[in-house]
Amino acid sequence: MGKLPSLRVHDGDTRWGLPDPDFGTDTRPAAKASLADVVDAAGTSPIRYVYDFGDDWVHLIDVEIIGKPTPGNLYPRLFDITGRCPPEDVGGMPGYDNFLEAIRDPEHPEHEDVTEWAGGPFDPHVPDADERRLDVLKLAKKWKPRKG
Repeated sequence: MGKLPSLRVHDGDTRWGLPDPDFGTDTRPAAKASLADVVDAAGTSPIRYVYDFGDDWVHLIDVEIIGKPTPGNLYPRLFDITGRCPPEDVGGMPGYDNFLEAIRDPEHPEHEDVTEWAGGPFDPHVPDADERRLDVLKLAKKWKPRKG
């Protein structure tokens, strides 16, 4: 399988990421880990993926084996998603709260600007599942076993 991006991913006891003394010395190098390593270490626990250390966005990823792989299908596959990720560089939770307040209220003085910045209407409860499925498919293609 392909290598994980150099981001902090951990399941409780095992951590992968860029070495950083602020986060302890028990981090394994992400560039040397495969997705299978992370899944194996997590076992039945969700994988906790911390994105953007300054804002501390945390994603919980549940990995399930739902049967034997079907020949010809790419893996991993995204089956379900809950909620929508905040826009990039929204400013952490305080910025996201302000963003949601402005985008929900057409009378808010920043409504027009944040709606344009977000690329249109934004509902935090409606995930952009098609885009995320495409992202996972791209990863699966990148990580598919090579013949030879």
